[in-house]
Amino acid sequence: MLFTVLIVISTVIVITLYVVGKCNERYWKKRGVTFYEKNRLTGPFLNFLTDKEPLFIHLYKIYQQYPNEPAVGIGGFFTPTLYIRDPANVQAVLSSDFNSFYHRGVEINEDDVLANNILFLNGNKWKLIRQSMTPLFTTSKLKSMFYIIDKSAQDFLQYLKENKEIQKGDAFHTLSTFCSAAICATVFGVNAESIFDSPFLKIARGSFRSTLITNIQFLLSHFAQKFCQILNIKAFKEFEDFFVGAIKQVIRQREIENIRRHDFADICIALKNSGKLVDPDTGLELDPTDELLAAQGFFFFVAGVEPIATAMFATFVELGKNPEIQKRVQDEVDGVFEKHSGSISYDIISEMVYLDMVIKEAMRLHPAIGFVTRKCVEDTVLPVGNIKVDKGTKIFVPIYELHHDPKYFPQPELFKPDRFSSENKHNILDITYLPFGKGKRICIGMRYAHMQVKTGLVHILRHFSIKTNINKDGMKYMKHQIQVRLENVDVEFVPR
Repeated sequence: MLFTVLIVISTVIVITLYVVGKCNERYWKKRGVTFYEKNRLTGPFLNFLTDKEPLFIHLYKIYQQYPNEPAVGIGGFFTPTLYIRDPANVQAVLSSDFNSFYHRGVEINEDDVLANNILFLNGNKWKLIRQSMTPLFTTSKLKSMFYIIDKSAQDFLQYLKENKEIQKGDAFHTLSTFCSAAICATVFGVNAESIFDSPFLKIARGSFRSTLITNIQFLLSHFAQKFCQILNIKAFKEFEDFFVGAIKQVIRQREIENIRRHDFADICIALKNSGKLVDPDTGLELDPTDELLAAQGFFFFVAGVEPIATAMFATFVELGKNPEIQKRVQDEVDGVFEKHSGSISYDIISEMVYLDMVIKEAMRLHPAIGFVTRKCVEDTVLPVGNIKVDKGTKIFVPIYELHHDPKYFPQPELFKPDRFSSENKHNILDITYLPFGKGKRICIGMRYAHMQVKTGLVHILRHFSIKTNINKDGMKYMKHQIQVRLENVDVEFVPR
């Protein structure tokens, strides 16, 4: 009897999943959209769970399979899911039709304290908090922060010189220590006794790690949000006590010291002294609690460590593979240092035009994230293909794929910084180069990230040359949800 019941239940489940998959296919074909038939129910997402490749590589394969389609419907379990390809549709989703696609595509639980930040928030709450945090990254603030980043870079350089064993490999983690120290000092005013033994660094490395459990949570947050809420899944629960406590301590200490450092703590104190945050358009009010401010600090921190380390590591990997380009960069760096008597500033860093081209090209080849997601919040139509998109539809927007499309970047696998020269950059479509996203939800710390990357690079390249070591199996990418992390490759720092 039990066996018969199990057979019936299994049969019902299989039939249900088949029917849902066929419904997904019919849904998009009715709208004139090509459908990815390989996995009608799960699209590329089940393969992501079961094999070793990152999710963006699975999407890239779909991108390559349908070169002439403006968008491809993919299985998203019970959620209509569209993978867009055409730059005009990308432009519509990220910018021109923002009011239909302002939602990040992920719902968080209200009591998921650290996820209550501008990366995951949506609507008026997101708008209000982003407006409150924007003053942290003005030009004047960045200039006032520069000396702190410069000091962090010089301290890191000294550590690198004194510890020859870390010159030989595991470079990504070595670079992430600099990024952790810089973001802690610059944004939070925290100076750890040892940048190589910091609890903040451990958080940065652990917050977006890829495991079977975190990958399942990632998919649930995108396609089964009510289920996430029922289970009360908290993405960053293990870091709550430490990070909220740390931010509270920083704010209280700064209030006692009564010293302005033009950093995140200053913003927090100003917001708390001003009372409620109020959106004049909607009347929405928010209390700037320690927990809400800690959530913003958590986002700035994790965004300021691994993504920036990724950009630095990618740049070093490509410089080590291209010695002639590396020499040209070092000549520029040496010349600028000599011109300014061995010191640099925010404005001086801006003089290094070729270095800027090199960084941009490295971030084209190896962007920090492979794609972004959005959710449609009101019925609309995408311009290319006249595709009707209903409210609730999940959208996947390519980044890695556009960066590697020969239609937009000829010989895309070659490292060619001159693509971004003043003579050539007009050939690049603005919407096909997206290392920081685009539109109103573009990375709020984009200019800060550039400044930190450049500062770290110039100090290291002034004193070291780079040697790239690639595993015999060739460069690959680690299995991550959205991050683009190189593996099978490392760099050595060779004293000049």
